[in-house]
Amino acid sequence: MAATGACFVTGGCWSVFRRDMKSATGGLRTNPISVSTRPSTMSSEQALAPRVEEKEGIEKTISKRFEDMEVSEVERRSLQDYFQQSKDLSRSDGGPPRWFSPLECGTRLENSPLLLFLPGIDGVGLGLSMHHHRLGQIFDIWCLHIPVMDRTPFTELVKLVERTVRSENFHSPNKPIYLVGESLGGCLALAVAARNPDIDLALILANPATSFGKSPLQPLIPLFDVMPDQLNLGVPYVLSLMTGDPLRMVMTTAEKGLPLQQTVGEISEGLGALSAYLSVLSDILPQETFLWRLKMLSSASAYVNSRLHAVKAEILILSSGKDHFLSSQEEAERLCHVLPKCKIRKFANSGHFLFLEDGIDLVTIIKGVNFYRRAKYHDYVSDYIPLVPSEFRQATEEYRWLTIATSPVMLSTMEDGKIVRGLAGIPSEGPVLFVGYHMLLGLELAPMVLQFLAERNILLRGIAHPMMFNRLRSGILPELSTFDTFRVFGAVPVSGSYFYKLMSSKSHILLYPGGMREALHRKGEEYKLFWPESSEFIRMAARFGAKIVPFGVVGEDDIGQVVIDYDDLMKIPYFRAQIKDLTNESVILRTESSGDVANQDVHLPGVLPKIPGRFYYFFGKPIETEGRKHELRDKEKAHELYLHAKSEVESCIAYLKERRKGDPYRNLFPRLFYQATHGFTTEVPTFDL
Repeated sequence: MAATGACFVTGGCWSVFRRDMKSATGGLRTNPISVSTRPSTMSSEQALAPRVEEKEGIEKTISKRFEDMEVSEVERRSLQDYFQQSKDLSRSDGGPPRWFSPLECGTRLENSPLLLFLPGIDGVGLGLSMHHHRLGQIFDIWCLHIPVMDRTPFTELVKLVERTVRSENFHSPNKPIYLVGESLGGCLALAVAARNPDIDLALILANPATSFGKSPLQPLIPLFDVMPDQLNLGVPYVLSLMTGDPLRMVMTTAEKGLPLQQTVGEISEGLGALSAYLSVLSDILPQETFLWRLKMLSSASAYVNSRLHAVKAEILILSSGKDHFLSSQEEAERLCHVLPKCKIRKFANSGHFLFLEDGIDLVTIIKGVNFYRRAKYHDYVSDYIPLVPSEFRQATEEYRWLTIATSPVMLSTMEDGKIVRGLAGIPSEGPVLFVGYHMLLGLELAPMVLQFLAERNILLRGIAHPMMFNRLRSGILPELSTFDTFRVFGAVPVSGSYFYKLMSSKSHILLYPGGMREALHRKGEEYKLFWPESSEFIRMAARFGAKIVPFGVVGEDDIGQVVIDYDDLMKIPYFRAQIKDLTNESVILRTESSGDVANQDVHLPGVLPKIPGRFYYFFGKPIETEGRKHELRDKEKAHELYLHAKSEVESCIAYLKERRKGDPYRNLFPRLFYQATHGFTTEVPTFDL
């Protein structure tokens, strides 16, 4: 097996709450924190409705078919919803800290792990309200609520959370427990992890307050201590952290260029919302509570920093670039150097309350980092969470200009051998194995994967190079976050076991036998296959009766030309040393192979861009392996079929190279003129079939 080449080079290429006590809990079902008491998560209507059987598995529980997902994707909640729910919850604020479970969470997956949300300075516990629906499909969610007038010290909060963690670990010792903490909650999560290194914990920390000593509010604590309660300057400050700049909400509306009457209406509505936000924040964070929480942050930061050496948990840190409360990005780097199993994702334009911002989707982030698991280790197949329409739209927008510039033409072959435009000839039922040519820099990947989803609702699960998933050491390779989109779309690292699992799950699998050597080819090697001598995938395909679809892609010579290749770079000492360093940062594949395909050195060739031409894809007639399992155990028979598949790929490439000569819209300018006259959403014609 091989990886999907060196795609890293291109970077981007790719609620309702129900009340138990209607007059008290403000839309929540709550319980005091206790080892023996668990939050109730089911409303009376839910109790009467039949539940989806958990054994149906991840694919059936979350998603039926891609085109049906729009129906199930609910409208995202807003900051206004957060404030309204916070107002309801703060109406009855007596009692100790307690857990509650959001009732709008959907039916969970089988064996879903527990997620404990630990709030920030507001203490409400609704910081994930914009994410409850999607998170509730893959987690059992409990949120910690710290009442406004509660004065439980930080160390006691740590013990309360710790008791819950130990109790749930006792009930389900083979499942991880997720601790999601923002700001103060991040300190809580780290403290619990330091005290429980033997429990399987996965921490997601959003702007953790371990750097509170550097916060601009730290020296102002004495001033707040003597300030009259009536001023309560903490409220507008916290509001500015949640909205960036409160006036920005109004100014953004004025800059939209809407009709005057509509602009005035929206500005009035925005000013009214700001006034309401200030009122709610005054209830959530009165001056005395705000001061208490600031002092707690100070003690929490000192407590955790003295115990970081004891933290053994798996950690994902989400850091904001415009956090005016904490030096979050610097702190994330510091923590990552101290903590052994730590990953960072950066959000340059986000503020302190990351989870309350539009455009932030925690489930998508978790998927991109491969941070979701239901057992001790992450499984790229059984733990994969299917796409939702918003993720598809985001990827489509990300690669929009590549698609416009290359205007892909896709051809497929029907069972009777007829060639048609589009993907009608692609088998609907898996397992199906796609084997083909890996274009320069892997540029063909994004348009192909997106078109399969858009036209046929088929997700191609790519078998990819390990450098897209982990590194042996840090260095000059692109950050792993560069490949988050690929992981969201189901890429798995090259592995015999994962190939087997994808086959057994009847997936549509994308495999490039030429791997990195093909995607980083030399000058004059375009459209040349670099397949191994051994028939790597044939017997596995025959074992499951998979259809093998050979395909070819051309067009790289229409968008760029290699002018400096691997051989040129190796002649220069500086670049030779750089190539060695790059290669040593990642796992090296095919060390046992010989010949060209064994050269997996990582490098970036020099490419001279051209005025964009067009990409052409041709999927040949599927090769059947059903019923040939015993026949193809014979090495000679398997190798014969392997060579046949390779020959079919070469035939597809040759067909495209010849037929594209007759395409009047092969060049960019005729295509743009056609779209200008027929509409930019119109499909541009190509050569006659």
